[in-house]
Amino acid sequence: MSSKDTTDAEAREQLIDLAAEFYDQFAAGEIPRMELPTRTKSNIEYDPEKSVWVYGDRTSTRSANSVSGARKLLKAAYTIEFLANQLDEDRSSTLRELYYLSESWDNEEAQFNGQDESNNLVEDLEIVTGVTREDFHMRPEESGATLMGPLELREQTRRGEREIHCQLDVGEGGYQIPNNPDTIEFLDHDIDFVLCVETGGMRDRLIENGFDDEYNCLIVHLKGQPARATRRITKRLRDELDLPVMVFTDGDPWSYRIYGSVAYGSIKSAHLSEYLATPEAEYVGIRPQDIVDYDLPTDPLSDSDVNALESELDDPRFQTEFWEEQIELQLEIGKKAEQQALASRGLDFVTDTYLPERLETMGVL
Repeated sequence: MSSKDTTDAEAREQLIDLAAEFYDQFAAGEIPRMELPTRTKSNIEYDPEKSVWVYGDRTSTRSANSVSGARKLLKAAYTIEFLANQLDEDRSSTLRELYYLSESWDNEEAQFNGQDESNNLVEDLEIVTGVTREDFHMRPEESGATLMGPLELREQTRRGEREIHCQLDVGEGGYQIPNNPDTIEFLDHDIDFVLCVETGGMRDRLIENGFDDEYNCLIVHLKGQPARATRRITKRLRDELDLPVMVFTDGDPWSYRIYGSVAYGSIKSAHLSEYLATPEAEYVGIRPQDIVDYDLPTDPLSDSDVNALESELDDPRFQTEFWEEQIELQLEIGKKAEQQALASRGLDFVTDTYLPERLETMGVL
């Protein structure tokens, strides 16, 4: 997979090479085709050495020997042309714009039926070319995820380079993570650890209470299920600055999966796991044991919560003594709790007691 060293010219060349393969197949009298890993749950494998999700050995072929296959390759060809031109012109577009742009293509058969179809095709092109969509200048809709803490960086913008301190040069909203964080250069920092926080309310509480100042902490707002840019910059902070990464979420199965996507990668982006996942990340979020120990306000587990927890017991990412114990306890008590439930002990409890004690126990403080 491409890195921050990939140039626009290299990304464009990979796209043109793929289109040239279709042409060569035509010239040789062969039916055009494109081979991809089979993108199903059954073809996702957990790599215990790298601690990330990866695709298995099974592949599927997109071939023009059927009407539906021919349409998919036609759409791929039109998309390749669009992306190559976009790189030529040094422009960018969003995934949503690509879907609507296809409405203007001269061949109706090349137009997308929905955004899921165009999103999946861009992912296909990532897999086949080994180039990320960010290097194709494709953006998701804004995620709004932010950083706040003692980090100085240099960012490449349309107006040139600018240097930013993620406390001194930003407002209370923090520094917004760009779509392609590989354009950022880390200059200097006084960070002792990175704290990835699920919810905006808890992120604001930590900043209002000065947690980033007192503990030299870089607070990363995940904004729910984290966007690729958020996961990428988190990995870079760990790999390049050798910083501990802690993930602070609600105490429910969906939040555990947020942690899992930061630490181990997600099934949907298995082709990018080594580029996005941070296997060293540790969980400091709400535990079922906290619900018991702190008598936290709770909500009952729904049927979908129970099913998700039972599924996680079979998930390689959660097959550790800690997770099995906590998930089984949660199924037993039948309850879940939000980060903000800690406010039942007072607005300062999370910054004065809960996080310092948890982080000290884990050897971070």
